[in-house]
Amino acid sequence: MTINNSLDQDPAMLLPGLEKPKLLIVDDHPLNIQMLYQAFSADHHVCMATNGKQALEVCLKQKPDLVLLDIEMPDISGYEVCAQLKALPETKDIPIIFVTAHIDEATETRCFNEGAVDFISKPINRNTVRARVRTHLLLKAQSDLLRQLVYLDGLTEVHNRRCFDERLNQEWMLATRHQTPLSLIIIDVDFFKKYNDLYGHLAGDDCLRRVAKTIQQALKRPTDLVARYGGEEFACLLPNTELSGAMSVAETIRLHIIEQKIPQADTSVSPFVSISLGVCSREAGSTGMLSDFLSQADMQLYQAKRKGRNQTCGTVLGNISPASL
Repeated sequence: MTINNSLDQDPAMLLPGLEKPKLLIVDDHPLNIQMLYQAFSADHHVCMATNGKQALEVCLKQKPDLVLLDIEMPDISGYEVCAQLKALPETKDIPIIFVTAHIDEATETRCFNEGAVDFISKPINRNTVRARVRTHLLLKAQSDLLRQLVYLDGLTEVHNRRCFDERLNQEWMLATRHQTPLSLIIIDVDFFKKYNDLYGHLAGDDCLRRVAKTIQQALKRPTDLVARYGGEEFACLLPNTELSGAMSVAETIRLHIIEQKIPQADTSVSPFVSISLGVCSREAGSTGMLSDFLSQADMQLYQAKRKGRNQTCGTVLGNISPASL
């Protein structure tokens, strides 16, 4: 994984996965939306909402890079929209610029107190709003890049344990709120200490990099996460995935590691580097605990090792009848 760490580029070049930054314009007056759309549509992806409820829905589904938000709206005020967005982990980092006809000091102060990054008064000056949007998109892109660097493992360039722990808590809360399934795969490189002792630590580092890259390539959805869990262990977090799907992904990863044909002498398991995998899946509507989710995935990994390694064991959270591959 190669990261460009320049912090003074165009925002569109720094925002991963997007050719253009994505803006959400929220205003209950079509003329205002039309004017802002004309100002930004040529070099931004522009989404629109005409009330607060729509704005919240679009933010959760589309994850815009910046929101231009009116204050006065018929259902939910811009203040309340801003407060709700800042309270949700999946939207709290989206910068919000209030655009309003109110130009008094008290209104401006409240906008910043609610968490906005800027305040623009109507009637809108096209050049001013474009300049401010560009500035805040660049600041967000820089923050996202720095956050990404903080959350990467230096050796393998997949996510690190800190990132995994935060995402696990977020995905657990989302699964609880929306009653959706969630799966976890914990992966251990078989006999890695022997590998290090036999081939040396530099070869061991290269082995871990190849394993991490292979795992990452096996995950197809942007919402899936692979992280270095610790030492020679990795973890995969699979939102909206039931046990059967998670077991299939785990088995794909196991086979792909074998296909790498990384030589591994002095083991009875395989002439090549292999992995053992433990899977735990939380079903939709589950009332289990996060700590049990982690411990049961770890127990399934132990079970895979106990049964001979180079295999996958899995279970549903709270189930005492595990599955094996």
